[in-house]
Amino acid sequence: MLNIKQLEVGYGESMILRNVNVRLEPGQVVCLMGRNGVGKTTLMKTIMGLLKPKKGEIRFGERDITPLPPDKRAKAGIGYVPQGRDIFAQLTVEENLLLGYEAGLLRKPAIPASIYDMFPVLKEMLHRKGGDLSGGQQQQLAIARALMSEPRVLLLDEPMEGIQPSIVQLIESIIENIKSNREIAVLLVEQSLEFATRIADYYYVLDRGTIAAEGSSSELSEEQVRRHLTV
Repeated sequence: MLNIKQLEVGYGESMILRNVNVRLEPGQVVCLMGRNGVGKTTLMKTIMGLLKPKKGEIRFGERDITPLPPDKRAKAGIGYVPQGRDIFAQLTVEENLLLGYEAGLLRKPAIPASIYDMFPVLKEMLHRKGGDLSGGQQQQLAIARALMSEPRVLLLDEPMEGIQPSIVQLIESIIENIKSNREIAVLLVEQSLEFATRIADYYYVLDRGTIAAEGSSSELSEEQVRRHLTV
């Protein structure tokens, strides 16, 4: 579904990613791990079209999307929840959600019941401003907004960062639900090895801008992964 080949990305003369190869299949949850500053967010931004690679190719299905801008990638079926959420603080929860339709191909007049089934708290807060929500509620809103466009690939950049344990469990259950439907592929940046091993089908570990290790939970040992996560 999403196939990244020999990707190289940098800022000016500084190279952040070198010869990165990543693949996602339909319905698969893939976890991208690594220490801070190794290029995880850079990779996510490049997939979304916010950064232009110096070399390499990004294919979505049979289509080469490397030259496409972010809005075209969103319409092609890629949803993105960035680190820090980036919700619109002055807009209501309902307005934030409806903006999610703008990213997709189809515009609909109402928010589907499935969104409220996954995120019941949002139904209770439809008319509250996004900036008035707690961090965990904002994260739910950001994920729900991305799902409104009915993506085929969902990019989640550290969705558990800075939120309370009860919301972590909720978001984990939502990702599990997405996984069980086998329709959306999820690329997840996550620092917690325990969480990743519970939910991911496959792992990529970034170290110094390159893929240092990869494999399924049965192929990668905890020792192999931790070697690249500790300073």
